[in-house]
Amino acid sequence: MEPFENDHDTVPNPVLHLTCMDATIAIKPVFERFKSVIITSGTLSPMDLYPTLLGFRPVVMESYQMSLTRQCFLPLTITRGSDQVAISSKFEVRNDIAVVRNFGNILLEFARIVPDGLVCFFPSYLYLESIVASWNDLGMLQEVLKYKLIFIETPDAVETSLALENYRKACDNGRGAVLLSVARGKVSEGVDFDHHYGRAVILFGIPYQYTESRILKARLEYLRDNFRIRENDFLTFDAMRHGAQCVGRVLRGKTDYGLMVFADKRFARADKRSKLPKWIQAEISDALVNLSTDMAVAAAKKFLRAMAQPFESSQLGVSLWDERMLEELGSGRGGVAGRSAAGVTGNGHEDAMEVDAYA
Repeated sequence: MEPFENDHDTVPNPVLHLTCMDATIAIKPVFERFKSVIITSGTLSPMDLYPTLLGFRPVVMESYQMSLTRQCFLPLTITRGSDQVAISSKFEVRNDIAVVRNFGNILLEFARIVPDGLVCFFPSYLYLESIVASWNDLGMLQEVLKYKLIFIETPDAVETSLALENYRKACDNGRGAVLLSVARGKVSEGVDFDHHYGRAVILFGIPYQYTESRILKARLEYLRDNFRIRENDFLTFDAMRHGAQCVGRVLRGKTDYGLMVFADKRFARADKRSKLPKWIQAEISDALVNLSTDMAVAAAKKFLRAMAQPFESSQLGVSLWDERMLEELGSGRGGVAGRSAAGVTGNGHEDAMEVDAYA
């Protein structure tokens, strides 16, 4: 029972929620019907908890790197503003005027240098509303509007659909646009920003769930009592998985490219980065982990200039196979060609078929 209808309400309006705490119930019919099941996605990481949460015995569980002929995305971790003040969406500092201003400067600087579409994600609708109001009071939105139009995702599906439609129009006609959205909303999971619709994604903060939610508290208690999963382990797993889904919007094909910007000092910690998909980790270098805003902008300019050059190199044999290569692969090794991140699982039967997975 939630006492309020929405997180920011002050007038009690109790809502009764019926929630499934055990994910194995939903996927159990699939495991019962099929002898072997392949679960594959580019943003499954971290994969450690999936066997426990979904109730299966993994036969092969592997995360693969990208097989492309050029570095087509650049992950940047911004830990501080140009004034050297640390940035974070932690509850204690998220409304600090210096943090709000530095977040606004990040948006402004990237709106200035990134062509066409720029997508930004925030941990919650409440924080999105708060920071947009603060940016407006500081006059930062007016500065951003000199370079791109601004569209905002809302909880209303019709309004969000209209914002997306106009965002795409602004990208198509060359005006350019910024889309401010929420990490667990419609935009983060169901919308592709391929090519010029998303040349950069900025993740403002780590998208942890609202920890005061009674639904979340009940699920954490269930996981702790039945699977011995610690609360912090599940919350971090869930937040980093959603973060990977957000930044993954920028790369939707072999010829696509873009920037992944992690704007929070906590992303510089090894325990957080290790939970990102391996194909993202592979492109994160020490020189790009602890950046100020101006350092990140300089690296982004260099990357975008390189991506703007003609690219003639053939991807045949690297990320593209012809019929002859497929025949040779099939005759040499039987198996399944994996995507960037894949888990191949059995259904728990003693005679479960083992399947090789390789990129």
